[in-house]
Amino acid sequence: MKNSLKFILLFLFALNATAQTDTLTKTINLNEVVISTGKFTEKKREVPYQVQLITPAKLRFDNNQTTADVLLNTGNIFVQKSQMGGGSPVLRGFEANRVLIVIDGVRLNNAIYRAGHLQNVIRIDNNMLDRAEVVFGPNSVLYGSDALGGVMHFYSKTPHLSENNKPAVNAGAYFRYASANNEKTGHLNFNFGTKKWGFLTSFTYSDFDDLRQGSNRRSDYPDFGKRLFYVERINNTDSAVVNKNPDKQAGTAYSQYDLLQKIRFQQNDRINHTFNFQLSNTTNVPRYDRLTETSGGLPRFAEWHYGPEKRLMASYQLQLDKGVTRFTNARLTLAYQNITESRNSRRFNNINLRRQAEKVQVWSANLDASKNLATNNTLRYGAEFTFNEVNSTASSLDITTNQVSAWNTRYPDGGSSYLTSGLYLTDQHRLAGGKLIASAGLRFSFVHMKSKFESKEFFPFPYSEANQSNSALNGNLGLVWLPAPTWKISLLGATGFRAPNVDDLGKLFDSQPGTVFVPNPNLKPEYAWNAELGITKNLFGKLQLETTAFYTLLNNAIGAAPFAFNNQDTIEYDGVPSAVFAQVNNNSAYVAGVNAAMLFDVTGFLSLFGSVNYTYGRINTDTTDYPLDHIPPIFGRAGAKLQFGMLKGEVFTLFNGWKRIEDYNLNGEDNQVYATPDGMPAWFTLNLRTSYVVNKNFEIQAGIENILDANYRLFASGVSAPGRNFSITLRGNL
Repeated sequence: MKNSLKFILLFLFALNATAQTDTLTKTINLNEVVISTGKFTEKKREVPYQVQLITPAKLRFDNNQTTADVLLNTGNIFVQKSQMGGGSPVLRGFEANRVLIVIDGVRLNNAIYRAGHLQNVIRIDNNMLDRAEVVFGPNSVLYGSDALGGVMHFYSKTPHLSENNKPAVNAGAYFRYASANNEKTGHLNFNFGTKKWGFLTSFTYSDFDDLRQGSNRRSDYPDFGKRLFYVERINNTDSAVVNKNPDKQAGTAYSQYDLLQKIRFQQNDRINHTFNFQLSNTTNVPRYDRLTETSGGLPRFAEWHYGPEKRLMASYQLQLDKGVTRFTNARLTLAYQNITESRNSRRFNNINLRRQAEKVQVWSANLDASKNLATNNTLRYGAEFTFNEVNSTASSLDITTNQVSAWNTRYPDGGSSYLTSGLYLTDQHRLAGGKLIASAGLRFSFVHMKSKFESKEFFPFPYSEANQSNSALNGNLGLVWLPAPTWKISLLGATGFRAPNVDDLGKLFDSQPGTVFVPNPNLKPEYAWNAELGITKNLFGKLQLETTAFYTLLNNAIGAAPFAFNNQDTIEYDGVPSAVFAQVNNNSAYVAGVNAAMLFDVTGFLSLFGSVNYTYGRINTDTTDYPLDHIPPIFGRAGAKLQFGMLKGEVFTLFNGWKRIEDYNLNGEDNQVYATPDGMPAWFTLNLRTSYVVNKNFEIQAGIENILDANYRLFASGVSAPGRNFSITLRGNL
């Protein structure tokens, strides 16, 4: 495995390697790709940012189980998983509340997005997506707080209208089965459109059994990841039961359904209205990493699961095109979100089930506009307002008597509010006959948070209220030089910021055994300064090489550190003596890295592709710089794609390098407890996927992932990745 990984990396570096392809083409045209990273459509060639575009064709062909897997399979986005029902994207070493998730113009990051690992992205149904765009690096000018590592913008499908007097009626369905987790997914979609009205309905249901990990382990870690036991309640007593199949990760199964309903009204050729309703809900999602922990040779927990996680969004969007107003284009988006989540845990041989529940309501309004001042000058500007309301409750259930008693909440029990607002302006100039494109932007943001600590029965808070206001001024400057149709050279300087939210300032929880995190009301915003250089070269209309190098300086970096609470560095929490930690502002930290990509159209039916990403991050100290958490090891993707008529196939590898234990942040979120004593070993997988279009109404897809049945675990993850996985999908369209 080690020699194979070296060969892959040498191959990629030799080619200066990344990129993805959806269809095999005879030429690669840099002018073809259109993106919406600046809130309105523009050519990818003309923006200075590194952008990963995930097209409809790629979404369909890759046929991934979750949206987190969609991102992972780009080869340019790392994903951490604490449980199978998880998936936390990492962009340039930034994760969780340091990256921004947007769906259809609506910001999903809310007041309780935490600094650790987040699974919220899998509450977006990848089956209802039209495309996704990932912008790397700070983008606070357009998006405000949280956009430090980048922005993941997902776009759902749009209802189709009729082009004549006959209604446009379309329907589609598919069923997928996968062996590694006995996945059974069914999807239905239906579109009905007239000349002015369009209706689109999408529904997906997925059922996942316990996940089987790979059986081929490294000889130096022959038992790594084995699930040797699980807990059952037998005769009102917790029992540790021997797992007859240690590769089956008992305690990973869950189910999820997703519903989308969109209504479109095309008032005329310049005014469009869209009503958008989305609902995602799950069963209980076991927190697998916690269920594998032991204490004194016995399981630490008998139960640990996230309760049903619900995401509801209702939005209205008004689109105004040229000629309606003084704008060239304008868009108004109004949205309401209702998010429900809970954490439920019970220690082994303890009859009390601790239940902490959160409900977040978010109201938001976005106004974005563009104006062409001249043929070579485009002005974009807008405003954003969001208001979060957080209610946190908790209880303790005696599972033998069903008696319910009070328990401490995760967030302030008196409720919290979180308000964000911002104004932005950007300008893009095309100079030298369009060969030089200069852009600049500026944004003012204001954030206010308020939390009330009412009950002090379970924890002696020395304060009753946390109240904080922060503001920030962010900017960016970009240059794109296009010396020839086959060249693109870009230079970008951008700033970003993240204001502390309710999770940062008011959370009380135990992250690891013997560690408790307490609120820190004195936490301040963190700021990022980023510089990057990008080069893209097209050779012979067949070969595209692309590379981006970046350096990001993080001031007032928010991170976990030992803390004194009421002048004590150790306190008792839930009956366990625990070292006190809190989120604090470090002096500074930095992240540097490089991405390289290659796409080679060998013939009209064969193409090669590859990508590799390297990231390095450190916290500056008075002595020796200390590893910054969330920094993945070197990783990437490489392979070949073939197409013969209606038959398409792809063979590819995903790979990760070593993450040595000396590069772990032992105080942060790197989860060394779930790694080997030496860190997380390097790995690679070999994979094959195919599709065959039988006719215009029927398609068959089949694949084998992790053909070698390698046992591996993604860095910072608490669950092992799937072993050899056979999948088959049957698709029908009308």
